[in-house]
Amino acid sequence: MRFTKAALAAAVLGSTLLGITAAGAASPPQGGTIYVSVTPNNSATYRIVIAGAIADYGKATTIDQTGKVDPNGNYVKIALKQGGFEVNTTDLNEEANSTAPTVNNTTNCSFSFTVSSPITIFNGSGAYKGIAGTLDMTESFVAILPRNTSGNQKGQCNEGNGKPVASSGIISGSGKVSFS
Repeated sequence: MRFTKAALAAAVLGSTLLGITAAGAASPPQGGTIYVSVTPNNSATYRIVIAGAIADYGKATTIDQTGKVDPNGNYVKIALKQGGFEVNTTDLNEEANSTAPTVNNTTNCSFSFTVSSPITIFNGSGAYKGIAGTLDMTESFVAILPRNTSGNQKGQCNEGNGKPVASSGIISGSGKVSFS
């Protein structure tokens, strides 16, 4: 009797989970507004979440124009659970590289900046085959730089090649996508 109850419970649970999985399966995207949030880090690959007309998540990898992984590349390959696509981030990167910090405190070596620029989407695959669109993206970053430990600049903020002591950033935005 105990075995029968356990088997019945497992069958009911299995049917329930199967029903949830089938009901939760994503239908093909129809286009519309999407909202994107990326958590950058000190590597070429980072987390990405997309909501709205597309609900998916995965990883974003910075690449060069030929598709080779490059932490300083101007393109990003988005690999999501249901497919992927690429984006051109050239304008956003140019803004980030040419914008002076909005807060620069040499007393405590902290700074921040925020830049915005459109990016274009192309080269979709899987559920995102035929995707096109433009997203208005904003990149915000704050950091504390280390101090120089020697030489004639000892004690000053290491703004040259010093890696931040602490940093945090986010890249987010939204825009409309369509599928051909």
